Amino acid sequence: MSEAEVPRPLPWLQARWQELVRLADAGRLPHALLISAAHGLGKHSLAEALVARTLCASPGEHACGRCHACHMLASGYHPDLLRVAPEEGKRQIRIGPIREVNAFVAKTAQQGGFRVIVISPAEAMNVAASNALLKSLEEPGERTLFVLLADIPSRLLPTIRSRCQHWNLAVPAEADCRDWLAERLGDEQDARFWFRVAGGLPLRALELAEPQSRALRQQLLETFEALVRGAEPVAEAARLERQSLDAILWYGIAWLEDLIRLGLSGDTRELRNTDLLALYRQAVKNARVRDWFRLLDFAREQRRLLAEGGNPNPQLALEAWLVRWSTLLRS
Repeated sequence: MSEAEVPRPLPWLQARWQELVRLADAGRLPHALLISAAHGLGKHSLAEALVARTLCASPGEHACGRCHACHMLASGYHPDLLRVAPEEGKRQIRIGPIREVNAFVAKTAQQGGFRVIVISPAEAMNVAASNALLKSLEEPGERTLFVLLADIPSRLLPTIRSRCQHWNLAVPAEADCRDWLAERLGDEQDARFWFRVAGGLPLRALELAEPQSRALRQQLLETFEALVRGAEPVAEAARLERQSLDAILWYGIAWLEDLIRLGLSGDTRELRNTDLLALYRQAVKNARVRDWFRLLDFAREQRRLLAEGGNPNPQLALEAWLVRWSTLLRS
């Protein structure tokens, strides 16, 4: 039988992977893991490597890639693996899929090994779904592994968090990612620049370096330069109408955090977007730091509402946000 492709953690997660392997080999792997990290750090690679190794019949440091279980997993189906995610077009995980989890946990593993349940993003579970999961988390039975993945673990119910061992993945050092990023971007300088812009999140750096993302970033820069010159914010919002509000707010939050760092310390070394220094200096000159903090709070709240489906009119939110930017830039 040919060897199946084996999932492996990304290079900067190798140390955490070794910890998981040691726990598994010692029989001390918890029955429920909550793996959290910001989007773009690569937590899914760690989770998929763990799922593959747990289901493998002959694991070494990684899944073997040769056994029947590895081939089933590579084909996209394994009877002892259940994945739970929001339904297509939905933001929440409702109670129905969690009832399926409870029924799955009650059955015997078909391959005689572990039953594995992956829930991602775990914070998408609504209250009813979270409460329905508690009994299975408390009494999972033998050889059962829950893997919950979360960008923002604080949005999970405390009762869920308390029943899982929490593994929070730290932002890696640039040196641990530079070669990997440079290989994919084709240039070490590009790798350094986008790694910094992404706030140390390597997969986010790749996303931001894509042509469409670069074009949006340039468009936003031109928007804010136009606002400084007195452009009408509602008209500028109309030009951004077809763009993702989530992406726009992500950039805006990153820029505001830079601006506040500069306003508080005057130090440019910690800035993520060093190419925007001229805009930052103009903004710092025009408004007080506490006003930028208020705008940052507004942007974060709008992004939270967007993620939870609580913002019925994203374009109005964009207009309101640009009006606030404009007021501060001209004050």
